[in-house]
Amino acid sequence: MLKLNLGCGHDKRTGFINVDSQAACQPDQVVDLERFPWPWADGSVDEIVMSHVLEHLGADTDTYLGIIKELYRVCAPDARVTITVPHPRSDNYLADPTHVRPITAMGLQMFNQEQNRQSIQEGGSSTPLGIYLNVDWALESSDVKILEPWASRFNGGQLTEDDITLAVQNFYNVIGDCTFVMRIRKPAFAG
Repeated sequence: MLKLNLGCGHDKRTGFINVDSQAACQPDQVVDLERFPWPWADGSVDEIVMSHVLEHLGADTDTYLGIIKELYRVCAPDARVTITVPHPRSDNYLADPTHVRPITAMGLQMFNQEQNRQSIQEGGSSTPLGIYLNVDWALESSDVKILEPWASRFNGGQLTEDDITLAVQNFYNVIGDCTFVMRIRKPAFAG
């Protein structure tokens, strides 16, 4: 099974095929992730890492959804997909003119067919993208890097998780990076 480090830039990882659209980065394989189909076979990938990549791709909605479909297509059942992105309310996200799309846990969960079916049953308004696109993954974990001065206050016990959640909803530069780990479900959730 393959392991892919997509959009590797200069972050080459041992044990992975390091892929980038820029030959100047000297990746193992030059691939434009916004052109389909990707050059890997259906179900051939056991693990994908995308570190500070997905927020640069898919300014056009059809292209973004095509990327999601290709991620799903090339992954084997139970494959692990790890996506690290800057938080959309951080200067790291806002300052870079090449960032075209905020990536959030809520947005990634729109490709979870179990949650899609639950939302439909409850009369929710979320678009069931997992069902529409015939893709399915479950968010296994999410982690955030809390920025200063919030981190010191949180680690020192002066702030609770609820305080951080409230701060994220109301202020910029509370969270730097977000890392989401998804597990591919094949066959898709039948519910």
